[in-house]
Formats: sequence, structure tokens, C-alpha cells
Amino acid sequence: MTATTIQVYGADWCRDCRRTKSQLDALGVDFDYIDLEQDEAAVEEAKRISGRMNIPVVVFPDGSHQVEPSNAEVEAKLQELALV
Repeated sequence: MTATTIQVYGADWCRDCRRTKSQLDALGVDFDYIDLEQDEAAVEEAKRISGRMNIPVVVFPDGSHQVEPSNAEVEAKLQELALV
């Protein structure tokens, strides 16, 4: 993970996960997608980060995270970090 890499923990069946991925793609923001259906260890990591079972979990380069964020919340954080 580089200083500007965002991590998105999610699953293809999750509508909010697909929405967040689409938003990041549309904004041209690089991110690493961690598919929780394919990586059992990542499920535990997402739970450890967020403290709960909800997805997506979006981890930002500054170490902060959002759980089930709205598009507005994601964009505000990206602007705060000067990533858009």
C-alpha cells in the first residue's frame, strides 16, 4: 500500500460496495479492492478495522476508515486528503 492507496473491503453481492467502487472508478482514484468472499483472513481484518460486520470498509491513506459510507462522505474525505 502506497501513501495514496485506498483499500476497499467488500463483496460483489453488496450494493453499497459496488456503488463505492463505481464512485472511486468514476473519480479516477486508485484503490485496492479486497474481495471478502475470496479472502477469509480479510474478513477478520475488516472486522478488526471497523469493529463491526458492515461493508464496505474503506481505509484511507491517513489510516482513517469509513463503514458503509455515502458517496458524499467518501468524496469529502477524498477532498480532505487532496486525492480529487
